[in-house]
Amino acid sequence: MAVTRPLLPPLEEFIPYLEQIWQNRQLTNGGPFHQQFEQELAAYLGVEHLCLFNNGTTALLTALQALRITGEVITTPYSFVATSHSLLWNGLTPVFVDIDPLTCNLDPEKIEQAITPRTSAILPVHCYGIPCNVGRIQQIADDYGLKVIYDAAHAFGVRVAGKSILQQGDLSILSFHATKVFNTIEGGAIICPDAKTKKRIDYLKNFGFANETTIVATGINGKMNELQAAFGLLQLQHIDAALLARKQLAARYRQLLTDIKGIELITVPESVDWNCAYFPILVNDAFPVSRDQLYQLFKDKGILTRRYFYPLINSFPMYRGLASADDAHLPSANRLSSQILCLPVYPDLTADEQLAIATLITGTLSENVA
Repeated sequence: MAVTRPLLPPLEEFIPYLEQIWQNRQLTNGGPFHQQFEQELAAYLGVEHLCLFNNGTTALLTALQALRITGEVITTPYSFVATSHSLLWNGLTPVFVDIDPLTCNLDPEKIEQAITPRTSAILPVHCYGIPCNVGRIQQIADDYGLKVIYDAAHAFGVRVAGKSILQQGDLSILSFHATKVFNTIEGGAIICPDAKTKKRIDYLKNFGFANETTIVATGINGKMNELQAAFGLLQLQHIDAALLARKQLAARYRQLLTDIKGIELITVPESVDWNCAYFPILVNDAFPVSRDQLYQLFKDKGILTRRYFYPLINSFPMYRGLASADDAHLPSANRLSSQILCLPVYPDLTADEQLAIATLITGTLSENVA
């Protein structure tokens, strides 16, 4: 049993798209499916401007270029490495600050004290698809003249009070990797605030070409191809059912795992329409075995869980020399990293499989208490 399984539409439904691609004989460079998918995806997400990419990491690299970010960028150590790697690839210095232990997101109250004359931007992550404190982060950014780029790789379809979380900040980045709630096998997108910004990003993702003979920027090859775009169009027909299934799974996990001694569940604010991208639990000292021991017990039973996110980004060799990488500044991130365990969650996870996962946890507690 895997921690996640990619959402795959019925194969027979994809065949007509492939036949159309073969007929058009256009595989990339903004073909008809690319154009259609960009429009339909923007409409689905409730945003006006969107640029498709071949993957989320390239989108993040390009977003930093599009806003001409320089110097230092305040970010979280509690994320997938692509978040901070994108900074190093752009010649930027990550500045790690601690996270809010309740949301697992960048703690706004730690941001202000990390700002220096070299700070140009804030790069928060909507961890597990749970929104950051966007209001407070924007207030700090406005006070200090900083850009805000949200790594929203987990936040497909997430809304707060009915409004897309992707509309926050200067730019938001999505990932459509196979492990995500919504996938195009590989893929990604940048959500843009206006047509001018979208135009610049479209130049940057296509080598900087404005037309056949004019290059206006030092661009990259970040284009989404026609097969990915066609796959995405088909996925849009199935995503609502997949999101509903995830919400039902998350609700059942809460029924099965609430009030278990030593197991904490992450709280999602009531105003948030969450996509249930992950189902994380915290294994604290009151549980009879450690997080790593529980992880191994699952593994021995053929159930793959994940310690998202462990180890912290600041512990990797390329970051250890940074002053902000000192663990003493990151107590909440370190505690969560040592306790977190993401349980399997995907639309076709069965009730029996989910019960077996919960039973292993409760059985471990019972056996060790007895």
